[in-house]
Amino acid sequence: MTELVLRPLADAFMQVGVYVAVMVALFGALRWRYGDRITDGLSRRRRLGPLVGALLGVSPGCGGAIVLMPLYARGKVSFGTVVAALVATMGDSSWVVLAWNPVFALQLHALLFGVGLVTGYVVDALGIDPARAVPRRARLAPAGTPVGLAAAGGPDLTASRRLLGGLAPQVPASTAFWGLTTPAFVVSVPVVFQLVDPAALTRALGGVDPYLALGVLGTLTALLIFAAGRGRLADDTLETAHARSIGATLRHSAHEASFVTVWVAVAYLGWQVLTTTTGFDGSQLALTGIVGVLVGAAIGLIPGCAVQIVFTGLYVSGGLPLPTLVANAISQDGDALIPLAALRRQSAAVATVITTIPAAVVGAALLVLL
Repeated sequence: MTELVLRPLADAFMQVGVYVAVMVALFGALRWRYGDRITDGLSRRRRLGPLVGALLGVSPGCGGAIVLMPLYARGKVSFGTVVAALVATMGDSSWVVLAWNPVFALQLHALLFGVGLVTGYVVDALGIDPARAVPRRARLAPAGTPVGLAAAGGPDLTASRRLLGGLAPQVPASTAFWGLTTPAFVVSVPVVFQLVDPAALTRALGGVDPYLALGVLGTLTALLIFAAGRGRLADDTLETAHARSIGATLRHSAHEASFVTVWVAVAYLGWQVLTTTTGFDGSQLALTGIVGVLVGAAIGLIPGCAVQIVFTGLYVSGGLPLPTLVANAISQDGDALIPLAALRRQSAAVATVITTIPAAVVGAALLVLL
């Protein structure tokens, strides 16, 4: 029972969740401190659009790419800027590889940045922009824009009240989450990086395994926050991309880290049960070769981060080859596609199709090179 169920749940929080929480809080604090200084200059230097788009997209999480979507709807940035961000972003699944192997994550994100940059400039050079056919009046007030995506490019007061109302029940859970994250981080770092023997910690605490106990409690707390947020696939919104206080940043960080932790736990637990009960170790997967690349790119078409987190978790668990992961990382658009679809449906459809092209090309190239 411990190794089959409890250990995967503990690993999800101790190997991924605590590091995601720290990194999300750090990036959120920087976003809160410096705001939109980069995006504010895009309208004055449109030629740098794809470069800035790739930079914002490659930042962990979905917030960087999300802030570009209302700017595109208002005609402030090019379609190539949007595509560059969508190609470069790995959404919340980027936290999984960052927590698992920071050096590998840096290499993967450098590749995503380069592919996003090139793709964005190619799109602009070819003059591709589905929004050009949309009248200017429609650009400023897009028909069918849902509450929370105001024509001016930001959430309206009604959406803000709804968001705050949804976050209110999560405040105690968020406090508990950070209360667990602090000691869990202290325990996780020496254990994960093999600086201490976990058995020695257990003996020192009278037989209580702190790694297992904190890990299981952390994952269960994350599950409570996930459930309180109604398990939203789009955990990032235009509102949370512009946190207005440190408190809001910490609450959103707990929400996003919980979102990632829950789906990583699903991947870890599912993989453990599968390997234990069937003897399947991943070598039997058909997701290899060009078929694997095409499947990875196709799964990247699914909007949101949940499926992509599980897919990346399978790679971390040893169930996927690198070309398949790379194809998926390039193709997926994270939560950024959701506000784009709300503001410009045709542009969102074209963008998500375009991102699969470099995904297939780069994935196939890795098959040849590796």
